[in-house]
Amino acid sequence: MKDIGVGVIGLGMGFSVLAMNEIPESRLAVRGICDVNEKVLAYAQGKHDLAFVTTDYRHLLKRDDIQIIGVYSPDHLHTEHALAALEAGKHVVCTKPMCVSIAEAEKLVKAVDGSGLKFLVGQTCRFIPQYRAAHDLFEQGKLGDLIYVEAHYVHDMRPYEGTWRYEAPQDFNYGGVCHPIDLVRWFGGDIEEVHVYAARGGVTTHPLLGNFVYNIKFTSGKIGRVLGLFDIIEPPMGMLGLSVMGTRASVVDGTVAFDKQPEARSLYREETESDHCGEVIRYMLHLEQCILENKEPSPGVRDGARCIAACEAGWESIRTGLPVRVRNDF
Repeated sequence: MKDIGVGVIGLGMGFSVLAMNEIPESRLAVRGICDVNEKVLAYAQGKHDLAFVTTDYRHLLKRDDIQIIGVYSPDHLHTEHALAALEAGKHVVCTKPMCVSIAEAEKLVKAVDGSGLKFLVGQTCRFIPQYRAAHDLFEQGKLGDLIYVEAHYVHDMRPYEGTWRYEAPQDFNYGGVCHPIDLVRWFGGDIEEVHVYAARGGVTTHPLLGNFVYNIKFTSGKIGRVLGLFDIIEPPMGMLGLSVMGTRASVVDGTVAFDKQPEARSLYREETESDHCGEVIRYMLHLEQCILENKEPSPGVRDGARCIAACEAGWESIRTGLPVRVRNDF
């Protein structure tokens, strides 16, 4: 029974949402799509047999057969589109970053609180099977108490020249570093303070700083680190990485080593091989469950706000060269 309609704004990452129409166990069905590129619209319409397409997102919001809006537009438009969807009475899934300033985060938190609607931040990293398996071990206490957590996102951004990422331009601190920031928050909790350095790599023509190193102190007193490199030549390593060190075991990406046990073992299962489409499907199924069972999505609007606050504190630390406290009271 496909009785929960979805409208998608933006057919970059948003293209993955269209796969929900092929998931028989889900009640979600994409009923309308929006993009400013008419050729992309036509291709998606033909490939997925969609009845309604538009270049004006407001036409999606007026449709009674759409209950969820997926916001996959460029970063600087997320707040406008998400607020309009909430005002129209639609649940929202907003790809990362949720927004690009604390001021915008405040508006979204207030709007979600006043709406009674569900809001999910589409942080795909939380839905990578190996990382979810690591988090399950952590939640079950099998890693022991947290000692240290670090995450990275390294991505040569030269292939995106000529796109909105260069023309807007995209702020890679918000749009890129938010991935590993959210990952370390998932394990370490709220971040108390960050000390950040940033520099250009000189590889891309992007006008903004593209390489970031974060030292992190959590409110618990634990420590961590985040690496975000985007002005680089693609390195021979995983684009994404996660390491969690506990008092009973340590996890590095998909491998766990327990104390006093000589052999590490893999958390990776071939049948759960990850890609962006698979991660999007998993978080859409999570949002569906939250709507049907009236639960709060995770990561929700406050997780998104605290992630943005850490990034904004990062910019202040880059400017001053000093550690900067992170706002968490949303």
